[in-house]
Amino acid sequence: MKLFYQAWAANDIYDWLLAGCAFAITLLAIALARSVLRRVLPRLASRTATGLDDSIVQAIDGTKLWLLTPAALYAGLSLVNLPPKLDRLATSIAIIALVAQVTVWVNRLIRASTQRQIERRRTGGEAITAISLMGFAARVLVWSMMILFALDQLGFDITALVAGLGIGGVAVALAVQNVLGDLFASISIVMDKPFVVGDFIVVDKDMGTVEYIGVKTTRVRALSGELIVFSNNELLKARIHNYKRMYERRIEFRIDVVYDTPPEQLEAIPGIMRRAIESQQKTRFDRAHLKECGAHAYVFEAVYIVLDPDYNLYMDIQQAINLAIVRDFQAEGIAFAYPTQTLFVNLPARPPENDAGGPQARDASLEGSASRHAA
Repeated sequence: MKLFYQAWAANDIYDWLLAGCAFAITLLAIALARSVLRRVLPRLASRTATGLDDSIVQAIDGTKLWLLTPAALYAGLSLVNLPPKLDRLATSIAIIALVAQVTVWVNRLIRASTQRQIERRRTGGEAITAISLMGFAARVLVWSMMILFALDQLGFDITALVAGLGIGGVAVALAVQNVLGDLFASISIVMDKPFVVGDFIVVDKDMGTVEYIGVKTTRVRALSGELIVFSNNELLKARIHNYKRMYERRIEFRIDVVYDTPPEQLEAIPGIMRRAIESQQKTRFDRAHLKECGAHAYVFEAVYIVLDPDYNLYMDIQQAINLAIVRDFQAEGIAFAYPTQTLFVNLPARPPENDAGGPQARDASLEGSASRHAA
């Protein structure tokens, strides 16, 4: 009370009336500006296709007149002489009120932007949970900074508090480092977008369609029907093949032809393969060659590009190419090879029948022995 009495005594009634008029005019100007902005900005935002101006409109709509009243009061008190302590108190209260109002604006801007991102990605398949968590963490950070700033303005020593929060944060981080690793991996998936919900991915030997991207795990529906749950941290460490991002498909296939095929027919086979490929729509021929002489056949290799990533379309095209090659081979009399082995056996030469040591000589010797024994 002594400070207020000193302030009253240090100024005459004219100074206080002037300060009151300045306070009222400033507060009225703030209220009028808020009303005009609330009417004009939505009309301007409706004429644009971007969502940032809509978020700004929602942020301005959070203007609190009672938070701006200390600033208007400070504008009036600046016209009178105040004791140093009272002047510092008024200055601190005005600054804290202004910072609180700015915090409200930023908080509403973050909330509106987060909500807009969630609504935009509901059909696109982004990690809605991770986006919401990021928005919540940003709002907590803004309010924490505002509180620390307010305590600093009121004369509190926040150095020890910040140090304590830092040590506590490190302890918590060490305790939940696995969860934080998955959380940051989820944020990386949201920001970097290596895949989204609906993409077909292959991770090591597992493959399937992404159904859900959460804060800790990502769920993939396998082709056989079961649900595969990946840890986000471990998922980003693996090598991911995203087939949904494929624009075209490169196909390489081979056929084997028997070794008895004449050279003229061998020379015609690359042309047969090329005609079979070029006869199909949405394909681009690359090459066809006699690649090598294999273990049991001549090996021909062809490469072409399917201009559409759809797997079923690729299988239809490959089937048509195979059937066309089979028909042309039958017409040309070319035989496909299959894994076979030819065994060559070398038998020892048999002695002549009339040789001295042959069967006839042995029979004659036996007959002579029998005659001598009978005599």
